[in-house]
Amino acid sequence: MSDAALPMLEADRLALRVGGRWLCCEFSLQLMPGQCLVLLGPNGAGKTTLLNTLAGLREPTVGSVLLGGLPYAAWRATDAARYRGLLAQQQPDHFSSTVLETVLVGRHPHLGRWGWEGPADERIARAALADVGLADMAARDILTLSGGERQRVAVAALLAQAPQLYLLDEPTNHLDLHYQIAVLDLIRALADAGHGVVMVLHDINLAARYADQVILLDGRGGVRAGARDAVLQAALLSEAFAHPLRRYELDGRTTFLPD
Repeated sequence: MSDAALPMLEADRLALRVGGRWLCCEFSLQLMPGQCLVLLGPNGAGKTTLLNTLAGLREPTVGSVLLGGLPYAAWRATDAARYRGLLAQQQPDHFSSTVLETVLVGRHPHLGRWGWEGPADERIARAALADVGLADMAARDILTLSGGERQRVAVAALLAQAPQLYLLDEPTNHLDLHYQIAVLDLIRALADAGHGVVMVLHDINLAARYADQVILLDGRGGVRAGARDAVLQAALLSEAFAHPLRRYELDGRTTFLPD
């Protein structure tokens, strides 16, 4: 596990530009072990681009990103893959394989150059499938799954990777309500156990439920970053989503409803 005194992820005066459009102006933020950061904003605001930048898959236009206190350039690729794992928004399946084989892909950063998965890797993969409620589907062909089942397999593969920092792009994609909450509870439990979590969500109320910190993009280059309750304000959300919202406290939970 990480040094609890060291940020797992740090954005320093970060700004992103794609073509002639600024996705976000400069902001700084630190993610500590045990925290969950949610990226929130309207469609097309740049949430996936920002997540990929935080994952080290693209260079920031301005500023820097530090992983475990170091720039990505200072990390060996395999070490970075053991430290942080990414769940992409889409899961393309070009070839037939079993569910278990697909989840075992998550173990690759832990294998040697010519290594093969062993019994310990299989136990980890099967435990990850059990965590997402798919223990009995290990032998199924990945091409026969529903969208929701395939999404849970992708989450299981990330769990099998066992990084310290989890980055997830819309982990509730294709999931019905039951599995949305089950998967988000699982992700929140990882943070509570001392991992770091960064995830893109569309649902403001799920962000209010699970986040410790929020980055709110407004789609016009504006950004608010900070503690959940400081960012999730009705006025800020109404401006970002271009629709009036009201904040309520219902049974001890903060809830936002359209006006």
